[in-house]
Amino acid sequence: MARHLITSALPYINGIKHLGNMVGSMLPADVYARYMRLRGHEVLYICATDEHGTPAELAAKERGIPVAEFCAQAHDAQKAVYDGFSLAFDYFGRSSSPENVEITQHFARRLHENGFIEERAIRQVYSPADGRFLPDRYVEGTCPHCGYDKARGDQCENCTRVLDPTDLINPRSAISGSTDLEVRETKHLFLLQSKLQHEVEEWVARHEDRWPQLASSIARKWLTEGLHDRAITRDLDWGVPVPADTWPELAAEGKVFYVWFDAPIEYIGATKEWADQDPENRDWKSWWYEADDTVHYTEFMAKDNVPFHTVMFPATELGVREPWKKVDYVKAFNWLTYYGGKFSTSQKRGVFTDQALEILPADYWRYFLMANAPESDDSSFTWEHFTATVNKDLADTLGNFVNRVLSFSKKRFGAEVPAGGAPGAAEERLGEEIARLLAEYEEQMEALQFRKASAALRALWSAGNSYLEEKAPWLEIKTDQDGAALTLRTAMNLIHLYAVVSEPFIPTTAKAMRAAFALSGDTAPWVSPDQARALTALPAGTPFTVPPVLFAKLTEDDLATYKERFGGTEQ
Repeated sequence: MARHLITSALPYINGIKHLGNMVGSMLPADVYARYMRLRGHEVLYICATDEHGTPAELAAKERGIPVAEFCAQAHDAQKAVYDGFSLAFDYFGRSSSPENVEITQHFARRLHENGFIEERAIRQVYSPADGRFLPDRYVEGTCPHCGYDKARGDQCENCTRVLDPTDLINPRSAISGSTDLEVRETKHLFLLQSKLQHEVEEWVARHEDRWPQLASSIARKWLTEGLHDRAITRDLDWGVPVPADTWPELAAEGKVFYVWFDAPIEYIGATKEWADQDPENRDWKSWWYEADDTVHYTEFMAKDNVPFHTVMFPATELGVREPWKKVDYVKAFNWLTYYGGKFSTSQKRGVFTDQALEILPADYWRYFLMANAPESDDSSFTWEHFTATVNKDLADTLGNFVNRVLSFSKKRFGAEVPAGGAPGAAEERLGEEIARLLAEYEEQMEALQFRKASAALRALWSAGNSYLEEKAPWLEIKTDQDGAALTLRTAMNLIHLYAVVSEPFIPTTAKAMRAAFALSGDTAPWVSPDQARALTALPAGTPFTVPPVLFAKLTEDDLATYKERFGGTEQ
C-alpha cells in the first residue's frame, strides 16, 4: 500500500489568510488527509509559511521590527488560526528554516552543474538614497493604465495590469519614498527553463489525464506559450542566500533566491524539519528521494499557484538530475469570491480566518466551505447562503437529529441505549440505504470531489431523519414500547456512524458525538459496509449523555449583524 504525501500551497507570511485561501488549499488537504488516515493509510501532510520576498520586508519595515522577528511572530499567529480550524498538519514549517536553505542551495548548485542556471546582466532600478537595487515591489508609482497612485512595479492592484517598474509614472522607492531613481546594470541568476521545455512537456503528458481539467489546462497553456528563462535571484536582505562557493561575486553583493524558487522546495525542507525533530524514527528522504514506487503525492492549491507547481517546480526537479519525488495528482481550485467580488487582503475585503473563528466555531466554516468548494468554477460566499446552509444542513438535519434522539431516549428509557426488539423491514431498508450512501461518500472522497462528497455526507444525515419520521418513536412508544426502543437504538447507532464518517469535515463535532457514548474499546477508525447495514456498533446498555447543542441556528439578527460588519452586496 502506497504512502500518501500531501501538501497544500504555502500561505504567505504577510497577514492572516481569508476564507478563499483556506478553501483553496489547506482545508481540502486537511479533509483528504483525515479521510486517508481513517481508511488506514500512512499519511504525511506537510505545509509551511512562505516567508521570503519583498512583502515580508515591507511589512516588517512598517511594523518597525526586523524581518526575521516579524516572520516568527506572523508564523505563530497563522499557526494559531490553523489550529483553530482543526487543521491536522503532520508538520507546519517555515521556508526560512536552515533545512530549506540547505536544500535550496543544493538544488541551485546541481542546476548550475547541469547547465540550467547562468548569470545574466540586466538593467534594474537603483535608489541612491537607499544605496541598493530595488526589486519590482520596492518601486511604487502611478499606474499608466488606470491612474492608481499606489501601483507596484510588478502589478497594479487596482486594474490588475502586469507592469514593469519603468512603466510607472512618478516612481518612488517603497523603502524611503525617494524619487531619485536610476536604472543601472546588475547581474542575476536565470533558470534556463527553455532548455527544459521538452522534458516538462513529456512529464506533464504522462500525468495530465489524471489531473482535474483546471490543473491540466493551465499547465498546457503555459507550455503552449513556451517556457521562458526566469530570473531566480533578487536584491533583498531576507531570503535564501546565493551560495558563495558557487557564485562568490553575487553572494558578496547579497543576492538571495527569488521566493518562487525556494518556496516549492520548502515542501521538502519542511519534511526534513519534521524528521529532524525525531531523526531516529523519521526518514524524510524516504518520502522524497527515490520514492516514485512507494509514495503517492497529492498537492492542493488555487488556480493562481498551478503554473508554479505543474511547470516551474517540475522543471527545477527535472533539471537537478536527481530522483526527487514529483507530484502525482494536482487538486486545483477556482476562486471563492465574496458576493461576486475578489477577497482582498490589502483592501480588507471579505471574511478572514481569524474573524471567522471569532464569530462561530470552526466546524460551521469547514462544512460550508467544503460543501461549496470552488471545484468546477468560481463560487460566491454570501451571508445569506452561509446562514441557510448552517441552519438546514448542520442545525436541522444533523444537530436536531442527534439532540431529539438522545433527549427523547433519555427521557423515556434512561441514560443507556435501550434494548428493544429485533430489527425489522424498516431497519433492513435503512441499513441498505446507509451502506449505499456510505459507498457513494467513499467514492467521491477517493476521487477528491469534495462538493459531491459533502452531498453524500448530507444524504447520510438525511437518511436518519427519514427513518425517524417513518418510525415516529414518539407515537410508537404509546403502543409498542419495544418497537420504540428498537427505533431509538438504531438511531443512536446512526449517530455513532455519523461521528465516525463525518470526522474529516467536522472533526470537533464528530468527537463530541462519539464521546456521547461510553462505549468500551471504541477505537474503530471507519465503518465497513456490513457494519453500515447492521447498525449494531452500540449494544443495548451502553451509557450515553446528551451533548450540548451541536449547531446553533442562525437568526435574521445574526445575518444582519454579519452583513453590517463585513458588507454584503453583489459586485
